[in-house]
Amino acid sequence: MNDQAREELAKYRQLRNEVSEVSEKLSKLHKEEMACKKGCAECCMHFSVLPVEYFSILEELKENPPKEHLELDEEADDCNFLIKDLCQIYQSRPFICRTHGLPLLFMSQEGEDWELSTCPLNFTDFEDFHSENTYPQDTYNSKLFLINQEFVKNYEAEKFGDFDMISINRLIHDLKK
Repeated sequence: MNDQAREELAKYRQLRNEVSEVSEKLSKLHKEEMACKKGCAECCMHFSVLPVEYFSILEELKENPPKEHLELDEEADDCNFLIKDLCQIYQSRPFICRTHGLPLLFMSQEGEDWELSTCPLNFTDFEDFHSENTYPQDTYNSKLFLINQEFVKNYEAEKFGDFDMISINRLIHDLKK
């Protein structure tokens, strides 16, 4: 991997740390309303991620391989890394997994209204949502997209477009190389 692509991986990890800090802050703020706890896997499933996220996770897992995993293909609904309702790659998990359960604020498809998404197990008796107590999903997804754009321009081992996604379950295959 060339230096420019590595720089984008570093930017991704810095942004991931920021997302984790925001997520932890919101989790503490909403601890009374959230049913999500260690061992809750209601939202866990197979996802596809942007190449910059994928290759960051792959690099980290090569250094610290998961103790267990499933052998599911890239089309499976389940995640290779969810074993007995526990994530085997928790430290390296993607953005989407870091924000599960939180109140997510995002712009509607039409771009006219703000929408809120929450886990149906959480916030059953809470309605005081505003910009200070929700996760600004569009803000971080935009930052991630821009970092990914630069990454795919500079990543030479495989060609990707700006909107291409990679199955998280492909990691098992790539870890064996």
